[in-house]
Amino acid sequence: MAKLLVSSTLLLLLLLLPLLALCAEKQVYIVYFGEHSGEKTLHEIEETHHSYLFSVKNTQEEARASLLYSYKHSINGFAALLSPDEAQRLSEKEEVVSVWPSHPRKYTIHTTRSWEFVGLEEGEKHPNHYKIGGDLLSKARYGQQVIVGVLDSGVWPESRSFSDEGMGPIPKSWKGICQSGPGFNSSHCNRKLIGARYYIKGYEQHYGPLNASEDNRSCRDTDGHGTHTASTVGGRSVPNASAIGGFARGTASGGAPLVHLAIYKVCWPVPGHSKADGNTCFEEDMFAAIDDAIADGVNVLSISIGTSSPVNYTDDGIAIGALHAVKKNIVVACSAGNSGPAPSTLSNPAPWIITVGASSVDREFLAPVVLGNGKKIEGQTVTPSKLERRMYPLAYAADVVKGNVSKDMAGQCLPGSLSSEKVKGKIVLCMRGTGTRVGKGLEVKRAGGVGFILGNSPANGAEIACDPHLLPATAVVYNDAIRILEYINSTKNPIATIIPGRTVLHTKPAPFMAAFTSRGPNVIDPNILKPDITAPGLNILAAWTGMDSPTRFSEDHRVVEYNIFSGTSMSCPHVSAAAALLKAIHPTWSSAAIRSALMTTAGLINNIGLPLNDESGNVATPFAYGSGHFRPIKAADPGLVYNASYTDYLLYFCSIGVKKINPTFKCPTATPTSIDLNYPSLAVSKLNGTVIIKRTVTNVGSGRSIYFFSSKPPVGISVKAYPSILFFDHVGQKKSFTITVKARREILRKHHEKDEYVFGWYTWTDGLHNVRSPMAVSLA
Repeated sequence: MAKLLVSSTLLLLLLLLPLLALCAEKQVYIVYFGEHSGEKTLHEIEETHHSYLFSVKNTQEEARASLLYSYKHSINGFAALLSPDEAQRLSEKEEVVSVWPSHPRKYTIHTTRSWEFVGLEEGEKHPNHYKIGGDLLSKARYGQQVIVGVLDSGVWPESRSFSDEGMGPIPKSWKGICQSGPGFNSSHCNRKLIGARYYIKGYEQHYGPLNASEDNRSCRDTDGHGTHTASTVGGRSVPNASAIGGFARGTASGGAPLVHLAIYKVCWPVPGHSKADGNTCFEEDMFAAIDDAIADGVNVLSISIGTSSPVNYTDDGIAIGALHAVKKNIVVACSAGNSGPAPSTLSNPAPWIITVGASSVDREFLAPVVLGNGKKIEGQTVTPSKLERRMYPLAYAADVVKGNVSKDMAGQCLPGSLSSEKVKGKIVLCMRGTGTRVGKGLEVKRAGGVGFILGNSPANGAEIACDPHLLPATAVVYNDAIRILEYINSTKNPIATIIPGRTVLHTKPAPFMAAFTSRGPNVIDPNILKPDITAPGLNILAAWTGMDSPTRFSEDHRVVEYNIFSGTSMSCPHVSAAAALLKAIHPTWSSAAIRSALMTTAGLINNIGLPLNDESGNVATPFAYGSGHFRPIKAADPGLVYNASYTDYLLYFCSIGVKKINPTFKCPTATPTSIDLNYPSLAVSKLNGTVIIKRTVTNVGSGRSIYFFSSKPPVGISVKAYPSILFFDHVGQKKSFTITVKARREILRKHHEKDEYVFGWYTWTDGLHNVRSPMAVSLA
């Protein structure tokens, strides 16, 4: 009997194996149909999606159970649990534009000073900034009646940055909701936070039910990232705000302090990982959020989310969602990513998105190291802990590790790597590379160290991201870390101390490009120059959650109202705020016109009158900063703009071989080239001979004006415009011109390698406005 039972069980298992394998290989796919016809109700659209699912499923029940989202407002599609075979069968249907598997998009750490630095904040110390910046803010009514949607990890509604005191009424165009859940209810919405929604189906399909001890199943932000980005866009002015320890004290304010904010929580903690590792954001959840945001009536979308592995536009939920938003004239700004300084690393490269890089402001938090030989090494920190005023033994991490640590990792201060016997009572020099910055300090503290010095790697250069460590600490640039190491090796008893940090303004040079900011060229289409622009993203102060520490480590039990954070996640909302102000001043401008105004007025010079540098001190390129550092005041009056419509983007899809992005649109017989998209910048990949590029500008300045062309072409490249003079009779008038780009091969071959990019500019000017566009050209 026992043998029969065993045999029957084995037979049953053998029969189930194919079924189990089929289930195991299922995952969430997004099925995209393009545009709605406009003839069906929301219920009818959802039923149509069910019918498509049923066509590849065995039963109606299975079809309905597999559906996560039905995108039915602006976006037409659905997200469902499918096998690869089912996904393939759906992709073969004529009405389907594309089918792609969902990818979790993990954001890495993708403002009291930044707005004053760009001349926008009203402040007593800078009367010129007060006058000009105040005029712009006043003219834009501080963003009143503009709605900014923020996709992120939620919001901390109790923050003073989100007070609605003195705010005007909620715009009549708003159609959104305030979704309740644990820790968040309708009373948390007000005239500032006018809407809140959360999206978790994709996350839970992948990880299982949310752990309630790690996050709230609501728009409550337990992470901090979402609160930080939302307050950078539109936080109210809060006097006497500062990070822990009083660093960066001043008036914290968003760039558009009277905009209305709509929060879309799409990012959640990764089970089994520290919050310091960052949240994860699933594509199907973000796609649903964008679909709802469009229907809700937002004017600007701020998305500080991306990936280090960009995919084709038709397989990218953010790109496709943004395309639908742009059709409704919603400006979409996204972070470029934090995978720099390596080239070809940026995310969100679609030409209808404003892709934002990160740069510095003119503020540092100085905390020098004093060595036993009397040398003083400049460092930076926002650590409130202080050492007593005396010298301490100093050690290099590689010299105080346990015996089982590899040589490559010995200087990194990784968890569990340091010997308590060798570290106790000492200041330890740790190098950046593997592991988190705060985690290195925690390891020194665990081993009994009294303080630590964080040394940059060569890739970090002059960039210092400051952290509120849990023990006295400071961070130094790479060359200074080597000087400290040389001192350690020069004496038997090295000693040092760390002087407590202090906030210093008007530092020079500033801005410079952050090392972490992702670089071009655009790997999806090298004929679209990305990023578009840069904005402050290094050591930015903004509001924080009350449910997470400033370091996001579980060992840190401190609570703060405001926190200093770094990343392109911080630079993106700066540009979103500027777009909101422009939207308030110019409500009829298209999203492309607003992007053009920001790009063509951006600055290239730092506060010592020299070109923007990268983290190494070398002159940076448009692959780091795009058109330059944003200047909102200049952008309000750009003179000319490069406009582009939704139809132009459909033609662009034709140019890159995508024919089905909109079922109602047919590509012309003569397919345009992607380089002819009416973009405010110009990129030519693999130039072989001569290329002629068409552009059109629209006069948004004075009625009668004459613009003259000038250029600073890349070395070895000839650049000419025809016509070279543009005459305008009235505002709104359009003028087209061509730019002939010709390779002077004998010069290029002498100075540059094949496929190497060279950079330049071309400008239209009427004496008042300088409408400047960057150029990037590589030789075939």
